[in-house]
Amino acid sequence: MSLTKTQQKILFSLGLCYQKLNQPYLDKPIKVFISKIEFIELIKSADFIKKQERALYKNLEILEKKKLIEYPEKKIKLTNKGQKLFNSIEKEIKPFLETIDFWSNKFKAKRQLQTSMN
Repeated sequence: MSLTKTQQKILFSLGLCYQKLNQPYLDKPIKVFISKIEFIELIKSADFIKKQERALYKNLEILEKKKLIEYPEKKIKLTNKGQKLFNSIEKEIKPFLETIDFWSNKFKAKRQLQTSMN
């Protein structure tokens, strides 16, 4: 299944959004859902997808046609197929995210590092 980078980002973003929203309720029998409009507003405010609102709607429409997302009761949701694709994207980029996290937050040299001026 061929998706553009923007469509992959949107799908991945939706999956991460639901992971974060539902994290406090993992041990409870409830789930949090958001509407398509709320999701688009969140993406636009995050500024990592540089598309106009209409283009975002069009990309969501394509994801729906490919049966990766659905809208039960006017709430946006990943389908089983969409969840599998999200999991594969997450698995693929997780080593890179862990590397970024290490260098950003956990890196502490055990020795004194040498510096030089060029």
